[in-house]
Amino acid sequence: MKRPAVIICICLSAVLATGCSTTKTLAEGEYLYYDSKVIVDNDSTETFDVSQLEPYMKQTPNNYYIGHWNPFLYVYNWTKGTGSRWDRFVEKVGVEPVVYDPQLLQSTIDGMLNQLEYSGYFNSQITAKEIVKTSKKGVDKRKMSTEFHVKLGKQYPLRKIDFTVENPDLAAIMASDSANFTISVGDPLSQKTLEAESERLAQLFRNNGYWGFSKNYFFYFADTSTFSNEAVIWTRIEDFTHNETPAAARPHRKYRFGEIKITPMPGFRLTDKLLNRLNRLEEGDIYRESDVKNTYSRFSGIPAISSVNLNLAEKDSSTLDCRILLSPAKRRSMKFNFDASINTNGLWGITPAISYSNKNIFGGGEVFTLGFKGDFQFNLKQDIRAVEFTVNSGIKFPTFLLLPDRVFKTVLPATEVKVSYNYQNRPEYHRQIFATSYGYAWRTFNKKQRFDVIPVNVNVVDVSYISIEFLEKLNDPYLINSFRSHFILGTRFNYFFTTDPSAHPKNSYFYLRVATETAGNFLSLFKKYLYDDTHRTGTLFNLPYSQYARTEISTVPTLRFGINNEYSFATRFLLGIGVPYGNTETLPFEQVFYAGGANSLRGWQSRTVGPGSAEMNSAFSIPNQNGEMHLELNMELRFPIFWKLHGGVFIDAGNVWNITKEAREVDNKSAFSFKNCLKTTALNWGVGLRADFEMILVRLDLGIQTYDPRKQHFVSPIDWVTDGAMALHFGIGLPF
Repeated sequence: MKRPAVIICICLSAVLATGCSTTKTLAEGEYLYYDSKVIVDNDSTETFDVSQLEPYMKQTPNNYYIGHWNPFLYVYNWTKGTGSRWDRFVEKVGVEPVVYDPQLLQSTIDGMLNQLEYSGYFNSQITAKEIVKTSKKGVDKRKMSTEFHVKLGKQYPLRKIDFTVENPDLAAIMASDSANFTISVGDPLSQKTLEAESERLAQLFRNNGYWGFSKNYFFYFADTSTFSNEAVIWTRIEDFTHNETPAAARPHRKYRFGEIKITPMPGFRLTDKLLNRLNRLEEGDIYRESDVKNTYSRFSGIPAISSVNLNLAEKDSSTLDCRILLSPAKRRSMKFNFDASINTNGLWGITPAISYSNKNIFGGGEVFTLGFKGDFQFNLKQDIRAVEFTVNSGIKFPTFLLLPDRVFKTVLPATEVKVSYNYQNRPEYHRQIFATSYGYAWRTFNKKQRFDVIPVNVNVVDVSYISIEFLEKLNDPYLINSFRSHFILGTRFNYFFTTDPSAHPKNSYFYLRVATETAGNFLSLFKKYLYDDTHRTGTLFNLPYSQYARTEISTVPTLRFGINNEYSFATRFLLGIGVPYGNTETLPFEQVFYAGGANSLRGWQSRTVGPGSAEMNSAFSIPNQNGEMHLELNMELRFPIFWKLHGGVFIDAGNVWNITKEAREVDNKSAFSFKNCLKTTALNWGVGLRADFEMILVRLDLGIQTYDPRKQHFVSPIDWVTDGAMALHFGIGLPF
């Protein structure tokens, strides 16, 4: 009886929210600013991007979610206008209507015209049209929209570009870089492109000793009258800037570094060895801005350092002294994470995690970490539960141990050593995993790429208990083989690329993540010495060693749009494949793929989907479905609601499958083929709420199954409640 009541309450709330006017709070003669558009009337090629004009709108309408519907506009209009607690509450929860101001029209047009001329469209014209929304019977609905009709002005292709550079060294530098010029004959005359090229050349000079050189030393003179419909540009590099007179002229000089002094704040313990290794500036070297930025970036990349103040001072007409001041970061920190999910069948999943870090444990910028994580699954309706506990520790050194640091001139290298212990207690088996790894990590100078190379990765898996009843129910030699104790010696390579490395990108961006792992290949070279007749396979320390290859790739483009880019549409495509070979018949159980959960198919709980259309394995009291291949597509629309609350609407599709011959022979329903791919792909939709507090994002997602590959039919709304076809997930951070 509770669920129908909840549904009725939701429906009533929606009716109330839309049953009130959004113009109730407007004064006489005021209009709700309903919509605005920028329309280019003479862009036949449709190449002009109107979004470059949107920032110059002095007034923007309210945000809307579906069509022109925003429930929080209605909530705001619930106010009674008395200033009561109720009024203050609905005004805080709701969104205040934007009142149309016609006085801002002309300033908007002026700003757009200036931007058009800056972009190379001369003598453009813009007319604004005000449109009052009326009902079918012609009744004024007190809603105003605007249309800005743009007629793009004339463009002047460049016929000739002349440079006058009296300084012979600057002229030689420019000549050697001529292949990189961004302006050429035929390009349209544009102040925007001229300024961009000026900044590029100024940076080139700063990277060749000319400290303080700026784009303001470039003077451009354009002639659009001598040649019909074409322009000629004369460019001069002067000894004074736009803001100065010729009387202030001073010759451009080349500088070298003088004294380099690195000073940590009092009490901030950092070894001289670390400081000298991070520094890329040396006395007597020619000043290069790129070296200064690289040094700044390397010091900033040490977690123990919170801020870097790099000061350059002119010692004489050709020498710069440099002082680097370092401030310490908070040395110790704790981090807590928590995920939880539940479905309508009463199956709970709770995953708490806590970690400790020391950012400067030995005084050389070494980062020590210690973490604990639990994974608990249980069903309140049945006496079944599973417990998993992990403790991990690691230390990261800000250098490449065993490799010369000077080889890596523009990156900050790191060496990481990690150890971990994992204990799993399930009704069917008990298992322990001891793991350790040694590897290298580094990022490129612009922080857009990260590489992890782990040449040594060791796992010892000990299955200390396995239920005889479980083995009998399993009745699957292929799966039974994946549960035996084993030894892994392998290598891993991880690669990450992003177009925007900032923590909270404001514009559209894209990232790619690749993780590749191989195991057993080195040991296989000595298999004839490691062969064990009892196990009929190669062993090490009396444990069969695993041999496999595993790769996982995910791509995530995120499109940001709307006023101030408040809306975003994110898509993730994920592909994972693991193949056993050589000394191993099956993938180790900890290397298989699974689907479902807070960051996967959100209509299902973790490990409850697949493989393919195979039936749920009854040998597991708590679902543990998995496969050798993982394919998934996720799409999510994210939008602001009010305050720090955001919403999301998402669709998830995918599954796990088996691809090896042995697995297909055991259960053909679990096999992947292009013929049955769509029939065995799980599909769900859902909605979510996210509270974004900048430092932490708390997420609540409700996933609802749409297509069940096991039953191979679409799920009806009745099944959402009665057949466990929905799942609620609580998590920290975005799913992708």
